[in-house]
Amino acid sequence: MTAHLEEITPRNLEAALAIRIRPDQEHAVEPVAHSLAEAYVHRAGLAWPRLIVDGDRPVGFLMAFLDIDWREDGSAIRSGLWRLNIAAEEQGKGYGRFAVDSVAAELRRRGAKEMYVTWHPGPDGPEEFYLRLGFRKNGETSGDQTVGVRDLTW
Repeated sequence: MTAHLEEITPRNLEAALAIRIRPDQEHAVEPVAHSLAEAYVHRAGLAWPRLIVDGDRPVGFLMAFLDIDWREDGSAIRSGLWRLNIAAEEQGKGYGRFAVDSVAAELRRRGAKEMYVTWHPGPDGPEEFYLRLGFRKNGETSGDQTVGVRDLTW
């Protein structure tokens, strides 16, 4: 695998928008267009959207959140993985792990000690994927989603 991340620019925007997950996953993650709209409307620096490319082939999209006020009262400033869309035909090839590890590396570079993620619970959700990658449930929920945290100090 020669995967790398690219900032979303006018040059690769259409490739990012073309990323499609499996139909059975659509209930669990927003389309890339929705994620990019959220990145645009939130304050500068909150969202970190990236295209996942292997060679010259777009294979997925990720978006991290950076230093958000989780409880909206200043008591918990968190960063983590906000969205992960791996193209249907590219799943099972290690790109999801690459994406999570890439966000972890970026957060470590920024001084974070933990990385957060949320997921839809249930048998068709990504819980096992995140648990295998070192996340643990922290007992919280965000809306109807489970909150997981991964230690970044190791």
